[in-house]
Amino acid sequence: MLDLGTGAPDFALPDTDGRVVTRDSLAEAPALLVVFLCNHCPFVVHVRDELARLSRDYAQRGLAMVGINSNDVAAYPDDAPARMAAEKRAVGYEFPYLFDATQEVAKRYRAACTPDFFLFDGERRLVYRGQLDDSRPGNGVPVTGADLRRAVDAVLAGDVVPGEQRPSLGCNIKWKPGNEPDYVG
Repeated sequence: MLDLGTGAPDFALPDTDGRVVTRDSLAEAPALLVVFLCNHCPFVVHVRDELARLSRDYAQRGLAMVGINSNDVAAYPDDAPARMAAEKRAVGYEFPYLFDATQEVAKRYRAACTPDFFLFDGERRLVYRGQLDDSRPGNGVPVTGADLRRAVDAVLAGDVVPGEQRPSLGCNIKWKPGNEPDYVG
């Protein structure tokens, strides 16, 4: 995992409308949430409505949020950029949904699964990398976003992120053949 305190790796990626979004274009926000996600993963499908709610709930408080899809779209065409645009509209994502065609941004973040969450403070230092909450497909636990919301609330209040940080759980990022990073099993 990316170490706490690490600076936010740079990115410049196209969104679903073809506009390039960069890390530095979000520099004024007091917090930055980078979420690695995709369209087809059952873990993302399970939490996607909460991701949309979270983006709406925190936008007025200053949270900048981006979703990044790094999956191999040749092998997983449901994650192709045109389908990302449809997913964004259908779910109501109010954050930029970016496509990482080379998978290099996922590697810089040491992202491993979808969803995978990285929360940075106003100085763009990593303060949380963990799960949304304890809900999983089929476990009967309601999706609340409790763990991530607690972390975002702390950052926006200028406090230390409280509690244990439990790694996110989901589908592995679908790496292109021969492009798998050294940090995945």
